[in-house]
Amino acid sequence: MMKELPPQYNPKETEDKIYELWEKSGYFSPDNLPSDTKPYPPSPKPFCIIMPPPNANGALHVGHALFVTLQDIMIRHKRMRGFKTLWLPGADHAGFETQVVYNKKLEREGHSLWGIPHDKLYKEILDFTLKNKSRMESQIRKLGASCDWSREKFTLDEDIKAVVYDTFEMLYKDGLIYRAERPVNWCVKHQTTLSDLEIKYEEREDKLYFVKYEIPEMRSYIEVATTRPETIPADIAIAVNPKSKWKKFIGKTAVNPMTQIDLAIVSDTRVDLSFGTGALKITPHHDALDFEIYETHKKEIVSKPVSVINQFGKLMGAGTLGGLKVKEAREKAALILRPNFAKEPEPYKHQVSVCYKCGTIIEPRVLAQWFIKMTEKPKSGGKSLRDLAVDAVKQKKVKFVTKKFEKIFLHWMKNLRDWNISRQIVWGIPIPAWFHEPKCIPRKGYEKDIVKCREYIISGTKPVCEFCDAQFVQDTDVFDTWFSSGQWPYATLMTTSNKKDFGAFYPTDIMETGWDILFFWVARMIMLGLYRTGKVPFKTIYLHGLVRDKDRQKMSKSKGNVIDPLGVSELYGTDALRMALVAGNAAGNDPVISEEKIKGYRNFANKIWNVSRFVLMKTGDEISKGKISLTAKDKKGLKELANIKKSVTKDIEAYKFHLAAEKLYHYFWHTFADKIIEESKSRLEKGGKEAESATYMLRTILEGSLKMLHPFMPFVTEEIWQKLYGGKKMLMVEKW
Repeated sequence: MMKELPPQYNPKETEDKIYELWEKSGYFSPDNLPSDTKPYPPSPKPFCIIMPPPNANGALHVGHALFVTLQDIMIRHKRMRGFKTLWLPGADHAGFETQVVYNKKLEREGHSLWGIPHDKLYKEILDFTLKNKSRMESQIRKLGASCDWSREKFTLDEDIKAVVYDTFEMLYKDGLIYRAERPVNWCVKHQTTLSDLEIKYEEREDKLYFVKYEIPEMRSYIEVATTRPETIPADIAIAVNPKSKWKKFIGKTAVNPMTQIDLAIVSDTRVDLSFGTGALKITPHHDALDFEIYETHKKEIVSKPVSVINQFGKLMGAGTLGGLKVKEAREKAALILRPNFAKEPEPYKHQVSVCYKCGTIIEPRVLAQWFIKMTEKPKSGGKSLRDLAVDAVKQKKVKFVTKKFEKIFLHWMKNLRDWNISRQIVWGIPIPAWFHEPKCIPRKGYEKDIVKCREYIISGTKPVCEFCDAQFVQDTDVFDTWFSSGQWPYATLMTTSNKKDFGAFYPTDIMETGWDILFFWVARMIMLGLYRTGKVPFKTIYLHGLVRDKDRQKMSKSKGNVIDPLGVSELYGTDALRMALVAGNAAGNDPVISEEKIKGYRNFANKIWNVSRFVLMKTGDEISKGKISLTAKDKKGLKELANIKKSVTKDIEAYKFHLAAEKLYHYFWHTFADKIIEESKSRLEKGGKEAESATYMLRTILEGSLKMLHPFMPFVTEEIWQKLYGGKKMLMVEKW
């Protein structure tokens, strides 16, 4: 029996109750959907989204609300169309990001993570993360996410870590993972390396110094321009572009003006003629290009590379500069070098690399790190990781909803460098590599194998050295969090409680996430997914923009324009927030949202409620099941409903959710409420066949509208449906 709707819609009283109803039904799981067929392919067809795992280190922000809304729209729509839908939720331990957040927490409390014993700090961050993870999952429920919580995964689950370790070992055996001393990006504040993607560039104004390096045998000098005179004590050579005016000095020897050591002058076309003088000082341990040039000219360069800046950003082994911070050392070096200036220093604006989290200037260092070869073929044969991904995109095995991102993706892949995957932090998945100090004594008969026992051992458990009695210790570095999350689609489906999931749902159908992590995450998922499984991890990529305020400003706490999604949901209802995030938001564009916009869609939720209340009151419990003689106007109304449903379906399938939302808004309010309802009132009062026809039309349009609106505004539509059918039917699984 139909239950009467209260006079007003109250989201606070409705949303928790409705979500509990959904969750108890079991319909979030593809295994429990109402169907006479088996839950796996070929019939009915599966549809799967793996939720981008939010960082479990704080409350959800409005960007999270956007991805939850967009993915939930897709899942609810496909579920209502009869697909076996799986939306698998999860959370990311978020390595470096979480350690930074935890350190800020400690600093606010007057403490610091430096000095806390490793195991104690790990336990503290684990407790902090699990607490946030629980809160985050509660918030995702508040946003209406119809994901399958029975399959929820965490990047630190033991079975997930096992998959990550297996992939690492596969890459290592394939010759794609190596450990080497190479230039890396070092954050002095956070005391860890960062990948090329974890640095950003800021324009800074420094001084450009023009320094003369004497060439005794020629009774002349060569002029070098540099912004970093403090690193001159680490110079071991000078490179000259063969087209520069200094080409006559190639093959000669200059003198380091601060250390007096001899510097070979070598020829190299990588020296930029548009910068400085056409001659470049070579400091391999403090500049990536210098390192590459040194590697090319090793045989010509007698001096060995040295480091003069330590992990804390202080000079070491640099004479009178020792112990000074970089800025202080630069000023002092300039004073010492003044007699060698070819001319006065000039102001120089340039792009400086800084840590993306704290803004500290990155210090290039040469350290022993773990790297993945991105552009070389594996030993086992086949394509490089880069070529696997590029070919998949070019062959349309992976399609971008927004074409501009495909072009950006392919351009970025051209310049791909090896990926540094090791981090010097506590919080993360330990790299499964074991080693011991080279000071070992071989067992009798193993003298020739002494070199082998000093190599790294790749293993998930502590191995025993077969050549000597030295104790193995594990590498203290942890994985870059993007290495583990880059395996998320296949790692999750390989490790759910249902062993059929990987075969049933992989490759997944769509990856929906922010455009800002296209290279951090999406590109790496494609590469690792193809390498590990031979298949793309997803068939379609939908990238949403960054949420902005009404003035199109990026939201930030410092600007005071951040919208708390749970706060506005509490005030205006989750459905209003969801509609405000979708309407006017095309794929790839930065959506604009304001409290006024959310208020407007709260009014729309109230309109849906009031119209439904009117129709239910006027039509009663039962609609005639016999043949109804519809008027021409009612037939036109039903045809219009069919047309709008066809149009909305087409928009949703084309990922044009903003168009679908806007069409539904205008149809329900301006066509159904303003015109059809108003025109039907007098007919309903007359009774007879005229009223019967109007009643049938109104109920049909109402039910059809509620179905179409449900993926966008699930709470208010489900509550109305429950009243409409006395709790005997659930809109979430009604046929579209």
